[in-house]
This record gives sequence, structure tokens and C-alpha cells, in this order.
Amino acid sequence: MTTQAGPFDVGRFKEVMGHFATGVTVVTAMDGDQPVGFTCQAFTSLSLDPPMVALAPGKTSTSWPRIAAAGQFCVNILSEGQEALSRDFAVSGADKFAGVGWHPAGNGAPLLHGVLAWIECRFVRAHDEGDHELVVGLVDDMGVDRRGRPLIFYRGGFGRFEP
Repeated sequence: MTTQAGPFDVGRFKEVMGHFATGVTVVTAMDGDQPVGFTCQAFTSLSLDPPMVALAPGKTSTSWPRIAAAGQFCVNILSEGQEALSRDFAVSGADKFAGVGWHPAGNGAPLLHGVLAWIECRFVRAHDEGDHELVVGLVDDMGVDRRGRPLIFYRGGFGRFEP
């Protein structure tokens, strides 16, 4: 649904939305005995009661359907030194876990080494929204490493947060 008079300016939309700084996450799960994951910056808390999060994987993602089928996932919140990891998990079709340290979270999903924080979730539902899905996850457990700082995505590039 468009509320403006002329054609929608996608480039302008990207420019404007690029001024909203976001954290960077990698969403992971186990597909049988194979780890699967993708980089996701469209992530937010959704509800405190019950505790829920939302994320928005693109409909072209080949990883998201495998994660949804697993029924549970881990949102790994990346620390400032994990830009390369973010880029690796953004590539489609590669062996994203090659050389990546991880161990099973409480729900079995890969918890990546060195992340700033993590959130273990059960998949609740997905809504069909434009060229993405809007996914709701129920939080089962979480943790934080108080020693790091977040990786930030802003205006098409990565940055760091200085308090």
C-alpha cells in the first residue's frame, strides 16, 4: 500500500532507513546434524510478557526455511570484532560454519563463540510481509558477556559503539 502521489523512491527509502543504527545478529539453528544460520540486522524485542522477539528474514533466504523447520533458534548478538563473521553469514550457499567456533546452546542451536549476548527462542509464527517474513520467537533463555561492545550497522557500513 502506497500513500504517496508518485512512484515510490526505493533509493530514498534505503537512504532514510540507513540513518537508523542497528545491532547485528546471526540467527542459528540445527537442521538435523547440520548447523545453519544467517546474518540478520532486522531484529528487535517484541514483548516482555510473554518474552518475545521479532526478526525479519528475506523471502529469498535459503537458511530461514531450515531454521523455521527446526522449531527453535538462537539469536547471536555480535560483538564489535565480528564484522567478518557477519559478512560470512550474509553469503548464500557457502559453508558458513567453516572455521567458526560454536557450541550448542541450551536448545541445541549453535551459540557462536565471542558473541556479546544470545537469546534462545522457540519459533512461534511467521507473517508474510512484503519481501520479508516477520517472525515471532518466544524466548526460553538468554545470556550476556559484559566484556564487549556491539557491532553496529549504520548507513550501509559497520561501526562500533563508544559509550
